[in-house]
Order: sequence, then structure tokens, then C-alpha cells
Amino acid sequence: MSTRTVFGACPHDCPDTCALQVTVENERVVKVQGRAEHPSTHGALCTKVSRYPERTYHAERLLHPLKRVSKKTEAPRFVQVSWAEALADIAARLKAIAARDPQTIQPYSYAGTMGLIQGEAMAGRLWNALGAARLDRTICASAGGAGLAATYGHKLGMHTRHFAGAKFIVIWGSNSITSNLHFWTYANQAKRDGAKLICIDPRRTETADKCHQHIALLPGTDGALALGLMHELIAHDWLDHDYIQRHVDGWDELRDKALAWPPERVAATCGITADEVRGLARDYADRDVLAAPAAIRMNYGLQRVRGGGNAVRLIALLPCLTGAWRHPSGGVLLSASGWFAPYKNPALERPDLLAGRQPRTVNMSTIGDALLAEASPEFGPRIEALVVYNSNPVAVAPESPKVVKGFQREDLFTVVLEHFMTDTADLADYVLPATTQLEHLDVHTSYGHTDVLMNQPAIAPLGEAKTNTQIFRELAAALGLTDPALRETDEELAAQAFTADIDLALLRSQGWQPLPVAEAPFANGGFRTPNGRAQAAGADFVPNYESAASAPELAARYPLAMISPPARNFLNSSFVNVKSLRDIEGEPVIEMHADDAAARSLADGALVAAFNDRGRYVAKLKVSPRARPGVVNGLGVWWRKLGVQGSNVNEVTHQRLTDMGNAPAFYDCLVEVEPA
Repeated sequence: MSTRTVFGACPHDCPDTCALQVTVENERVVKVQGRAEHPSTHGALCTKVSRYPERTYHAERLLHPLKRVSKKTEAPRFVQVSWAEALADIAARLKAIAARDPQTIQPYSYAGTMGLIQGEAMAGRLWNALGAARLDRTICASAGGAGLAATYGHKLGMHTRHFAGAKFIVIWGSNSITSNLHFWTYANQAKRDGAKLICIDPRRTETADKCHQHIALLPGTDGALALGLMHELIAHDWLDHDYIQRHVDGWDELRDKALAWPPERVAATCGITADEVRGLARDYADRDVLAAPAAIRMNYGLQRVRGGGNAVRLIALLPCLTGAWRHPSGGVLLSASGWFAPYKNPALERPDLLAGRQPRTVNMSTIGDALLAEASPEFGPRIEALVVYNSNPVAVAPESPKVVKGFQREDLFTVVLEHFMTDTADLADYVLPATTQLEHLDVHTSYGHTDVLMNQPAIAPLGEAKTNTQIFRELAAALGLTDPALRETDEELAAQAFTADIDLALLRSQGWQPLPVAEAPFANGGFRTPNGRAQAAGADFVPNYESAASAPELAARYPLAMISPPARNFLNSSFVNVKSLRDIEGEPVIEMHADDAAARSLADGALVAAFNDRGRYVAKLKVSPRARPGVVNGLGVWWRKLGVQGSNVNEVTHQRLTDMGNAPAFYDCLVEVEPA
């Protein structure tokens, strides 16, 4: 028996970007573990990724190209075809469409892999050479990213490991035990050393259970709470005046706004008590900041509302007011991805191949409307072809009834690169089998730590699966595109991904390389803004589109706010078809507070429907203290075909966009609930 160990990196949309150790016996992966030597991974993996072999060797894994033989409004039927036949037909169809107008070809992708090579390196080159439409990739984090960039100049924050030294930690909009496991390790260490932990979240999550206090505010009111905390900092003079004077622009404007938010107003807006506001402010700032630093861990749940970008701005400014940035264990972290920007090659996708063309851009968060749009001067030509990779939009995009209707167009030519027959693959004309992380080379950055990682292939591709890069190389050749950039190998792409500061030989031998980021990066200011100062001007509370306060007539018909946080054992729509994980998760549920259930005569375990003017989501009711009064939790994202009556929570979400970043407002949603 031959046994070997291969070093890899987790590809999924998670801040942890774990370093993997893959054990291969007789050319079959038998175990995937976290590498103990990697400082952030320290030997631990989440339940999902530790079962990666089960996903790779899944009985329903796609291993051959498939061609549709049924109508898109019928139950899907496909036949197996050869790669040669599939690529020739796809290329002929795309070539004919491109001859009319290449921007009617719409790529659609996101973070099915976070790798720079299997993500957009070769795909971007193909779309640029072809002149296809651009995609604004907004569906997860662009509101928060825009908020951070407006405040600090980029997506920057403190080191995750330094949370272990904090004496007070606010976990804001994050179920860290589920979605940021390695941060939780450091937070738990701080807790054992005497730190106080507070969780701010509309839902009483597993993380909230482990914190000293849970503040269950209404969805979309985080910005108001941040202003209320600022009010108390000002009223009690819990401010670092020197840090503000040296390192913050727009303070006078922000101060005036904060003074308009006393605790009583915050309490009425957020659905909490004035004492909770006062107590949180006291805990956060009534201390010697250098002896007892306070740290805030934001996550992306709080920015999935209309005012999400401004909420991130306001929360991110809090450590400037108290001078918490002076200490390595003080400050805030939402994303660390901006630290990698100086080391990444901005030309990896070869924008020069556009040759001066400026195709239109479609926002991925409004793909439902875009696929149904007719040609017009405002929109441009109708979308004629769609190529989907690293994403499952029929399940994950908002207002899925429109998304489904768009994908069902018989005149839309759709190609999907996938591992499994997802909801999106079911509506494709061709499905092409792609490799998993265990079968290809890639390089990775992170948004939760500051290490570059390399993933080495552990096994050869199963069946006829091909890497994303190889599929796009072969498609480019079939289209008759001859630029040498479209033929470069994965090794060549990896060599171009970073500046010379990143040592590929070290990545191959060790698996990772840390960036030289200061331990307390903003102790003396030096933000990435043009003048090096944090920018506070313009930040303000922006209310939800849908709430009792902002839309009272709508709330009279649909009085419950619905959020759709991730199910613990899935990652967006990935892993939903892994039976062992689905068995742990159970079934699609809607969590509701006992008072709301009693008011509607709904019993625990009953089949119910959450509905509004957009759609109807059916699931089992779970009467639970995890839901606060007035808010229901539709845990997602289940594949529609594995849900009840072919639905998931995106039946009821809308396509309106956030205040910054043009992102979806998934958690800005009103519904009513009734028996199904």
C-alpha cells in the first residue's frame, strides 16, 4: 500500500482559509485534516470540510459532460456526450451569438472556489478576449467591503489571533461557531482569561449561547445601535481625543449625528432596552484601553440590509473614538482581504484582451430581473447566453421565482460547470464536470488572516472531470481565439498571480507564506485612505426598505421580519447534497418565537408557509427561543429541489440593493406565516 501526504488549502467562502493535510492511500483520498503547523488552522477543521472526501467521491458526482434533451419547464433529462461534441456545439452556439453582440453572453460566477487560478484567472481572460458582458460580483460582501473602503481605504482590520488578548469582545452579526471557527478559538481563549463576550444578532445563535450577553436587535438596525454607543461615549467623555484629532476626518459631523441618538431612541428603533445600550457602551469604553483592549468582530450578516454599508462604516469607526487601535488586541475586523492587494497581480485576468471594448456590466444580485429584461437603451441587448461556474444562482440569488423563470427561457443558452446536479445545473443546456479542490492546483488569499496559501492536487481528476482552467482553455481554442494568454498552464498562472514578494517555492514546500502586516497596524493611524486618516463624514443610519417604521402599510400585511442565516452544516448552497451533513442538519425549518406562533395558532412541527407578494416558502415550523419576537429565521440555503415543495427561503427575498456596494438586501424582508 502506498501512502502519501499532500498539502492543500480550503477553497470555500469562509474567512478561515484553512491549511489542509490530505492523506492519499493507493491514489484515493482517505482523510482531510487541518494542518497543526499553520498558525490560524492549528489542526482543526469544521465538520463540513473534514468530510471533503465524501463530497469528492459522492455517488452523484458529475463525471461526464451532459446535454439537455428535455424542455426547461419539464423534469430535467440529460444524455451523456463526449467532450469533443460538447465543446464543439457550445463554441458554435457562442460564436454565433458573439457575432451578433458578444455582450449578450453573460458569465455568472462567485466563490464556489476562492482560488485565484480556478476562480477567474483563465475565465476572465476568455471573457475579455471574447468581449462578453462583465459581472458585478456583489452577492455576499460588497456592501460591507464598500463601507470599510469608504472608512479605512480598503478592506482592512486587526489580526484574528490578537482577539485572544482582548478583554472585551463584541461579536456583531456573526455566528462564529458556525462560520468562523478559528476566530472562535481565540475568542474562547480570551473568555477563559477573563474577557467578556457580547453577541449582537437578531437570532440567538450557537455563538450567542456561549457569550456572556446576547443583544437581539431588529434586523437592519445595527447602524442605529452604533450611533447610540457613540452617543454614550461622547456623553461620558469615554473618548481618546488625541487619536480622534490625529487620525479621524469628519469627526464634528459624526459627533452631531451621534448626539441625536440617545439610548431611548436607539431602544425604540432596535427593539431592545435603553439599559442594554448604556451597558454595552460602558463595557466597551469605560476602561484603560491599553490595559484592557476592546475588539469587535463583525461578519457579513449585518450588511445584508438596505443600510448595510453605512452600518459597517459606523461600527468600524468605534475603535477610533476610544483609541482601541493603539493596542494589537483592540480594533475591529470584518475582512482582512485588503492586506493582500499590494501583492496580487491586477492583470492576472488580462484586461488588455478587451482591446478598448467596454461591455455592459450586470449585477449578479439582480440576475432574475436581468434574465427577464427585454432589449432597451437602458439595459442594452437581451441576454442570449449564460455560462455559470463556481455558483448556484437558482438557489442562492434573491427573488428566486424570477431567477427560475429566467433560467427556463428556451431561447437562453446556458452552460454550467459543476460537481453535482444542482438547481442551476437542472436548468442548463450543457453541464460540464469540474474538478474539486483535491484534484487541481490553486493559490489562495484570505479574508480572515494574512497568509497566502497553495493547494496542491492530491489525486488525478475523477472520470472525465476537468479543471475550470482547462475547460476555458479548450473552449477558447474551440472558439478560434488564439492569444497565447489563453493557453497558459495552471503553473504559469500561479507564477503570475502575485508580485515577486510571494515566494512560490516556499508555498510549494511549506504550503503558506505570511504577509508582513504590523501587529497593531493602525496604532499610529496610517489608514489606506489618500491622507492616511479614517473618514467619518457621511456615515449615517439608513433604515430598511421593509420594516414597520419605514413601510407601515407593507408591515400591516406582512408583520414579521425574516432573516435567512446559514444552516450550520452547509456553506451557502455547498454541502447540501452530502447526506451525512444533511442528516445532521435535518430538514428546512422556519424558527419562530413562541409568542408569534401562539398569535397565529401555529404548533411546533407543523408545515407552514412564509409568504409575501414575491413568493411562498414552505418549511417545518420550529418554535424556538432562537427567534426573537417579530422576527422569523429561515435557515438556508437549501437546494430548492431538496426543500419542501421545491422552494427555499429566496422565494420571498427581493432584488433591491444596499446603500453602498450594490449588494443584495437578503435580511431586509417582511413576511407573514400561515399553515401550508
